[in-house]
Amino acid sequence: MTKVNKCIFLDRDGVLNEELGYQVTKAEEFKVKEGITEPLKHLKQAGFLLIVMTNQSGIAKGDYTEDFVLECHERIQQAVGGILDDLYFAPGHESVSRSLMRKSDSLMFEKAIAKYKIDAGKSWMIGDKERDLIPAKKLGIGTVHLTDKEASEYADFKVHDLAEATSVILNE
Repeated sequence: MTKVNKCIFLDRDGVLNEELGYQVTKAEEFKVKEGITEPLKHLKQAGFLLIVMTNQSGIAKGDYTEDFVLECHERIQQAVGGILDDLYFAPGHESVSRSLMRKSDSLMFEKAIAKYKIDAGKSWMIGDKERDLIPAKKLGIGTVHLTDKEASEYADFKVHDLAEATSVILNE
């Protein structure tokens, strides 16, 4: 079957919501980043699927539930007009159980690629941590490292925010 879709894979924490320096376990602490709606709309208008890929080890550690993760995702969806196509999350943590779903492994990506018939060569991953970029690079997906620090060796581009990442991708 021919893969026909192009996709922007998005890390959640630090890309779509504020990274607060600790694990958020209460809905009132969860803050959607300012300024993400317009860049996401531009990517959507350019024909990209928008799929969130996030490790959520707090589930395995008992810090929060799967319902909490879905509630946070819904808050992002409300903020961006419901344009995100899907959410994949890895609930495991190596202290509890090993999983190929967790980034830096690639199973989450592979599942989305199969489900949505995604052409990895026309797709991008935007992440703020090296572990976000490693599985994308392994699968031939372009990588954009959102950071104010030194770029990862796995980054094709280094940017400071989602708007800059969008500009880089749309100009490639």
